[in-house]
Amino acid sequence: MGRIVEVRIPIYPECWETCGSCAQGDVVVEEVLVKPGDIVQFDDNVIILETGKVALDIQSPHAGRVVEVMVAAGDEVAEGAVILTLEQD
Repeated sequence: MGRIVEVRIPIYPECWETCGSCAQGDVVVEEVLVKPGDIVQFDDNVIILETGKVALDIQSPHAGRVVEVMVAAGDEVAEGAVILTLEQD
């Protein structure tokens, strides 16, 4: 068995807080693009976030096999939240 790593929501851009137009309202998962068993490469899109004004693709910072997905479409998420786990070889 390989090493298990967590994929988290990245830190939101500072501009979201200063200008206020992108992050009006809640940040929610618009779509989950992977499921357990899928193989992802570094920088593959794994979920899409909706900020109320902007859709944002979240990429995987690691390559591996998806073990578990912790979010679903419609879930509110915060920066740093675990969205899935990957098994690396």
